[in-house]
Amino acid sequence: MSDDRHAHAQSVLGTTRAGRARLGTRDSERASRTWWDADAADYHRTHGEFLGADSADGEFVWCPEGLHEGDVHLLGDVSGRDVLEVGCGSAPCARWLAGRGARAVGLDISMGMLSRGQVAMDRGGPRVPLVQAGAEDLPFADESFDIVCSAFGAVPFVADSARVMREVARVLRPGGVWVFAVNHPIRWIFPDDPGERGLTAMLPYFDRTPYVEVDEDGVPTYVEHHRTVGDRVRELVAAGLEIRDIVEPEWPEGLDREWGQWSPLRGELFPGTAIFCSRKPD
Repeated sequence: MSDDRHAHAQSVLGTTRAGRARLGTRDSERASRTWWDADAADYHRTHGEFLGADSADGEFVWCPEGLHEGDVHLLGDVSGRDVLEVGCGSAPCARWLAGRGARAVGLDISMGMLSRGQVAMDRGGPRVPLVQAGAEDLPFADESFDIVCSAFGAVPFVADSARVMREVARVLRPGGVWVFAVNHPIRWIFPDDPGERGLTAMLPYFDRTPYVEVDEDGVPTYVEHHRTVGDRVRELVAAGLEIRDIVEPEWPEGLDREWGQWSPLRGELFPGTAIFCSRKPD
């Protein structure tokens, strides 16, 4: 659990231990809101440059492997489209989309992260509306968007990801696309370690009990939920969405940057990210 990159958040929230525990929507939302508020500064100090958080135009990086939307076009043509980014953080992706003609909106549960995005926009570049809300209850009317996307935002941290899929399907217009990136489910079986220890399978792939950090009173301060590949597929299909692709980015040659559990060592052997690409039927 101890990690210098998150020392400030763990200190502020009084995190004392980590383990596995069942956690519902209310506790998950509370943990995520307070965690990302507390960790916003350290997160951007560590990852902000890579994500383009302070770039005047933003950037759209899908994952630690560095896959960029400008190269892969998973969302298709965004010009003139209404786009919602779920779990936008400081909204570099939404700002990048706005710079390419999208009518983009960023949504996140953490005011600390959204405030960081507001500061970036105040320095210039594309501006997007920012909304504070959880992903399980999207505060938008039916069929409001042509595209919904999420680059490691919200989906790994919600208790009821099937509900998120239904909510996205609800706010999408017919023919709209939903693309989201998450930790590759195979990573669940390995320790969260970028080194050799992280190459040894230790946890059951089918154990969906969330990873939880708690304070001395047992109050959750951080949570991450696990779903298998099959779970994700079934949730999308049950929401009435068509799966178009599952992208598993390979580790790029020459990328020697570590990001949490992501590293060249592990990236050579198994995927770190899964990107699910789906569409709402016409």
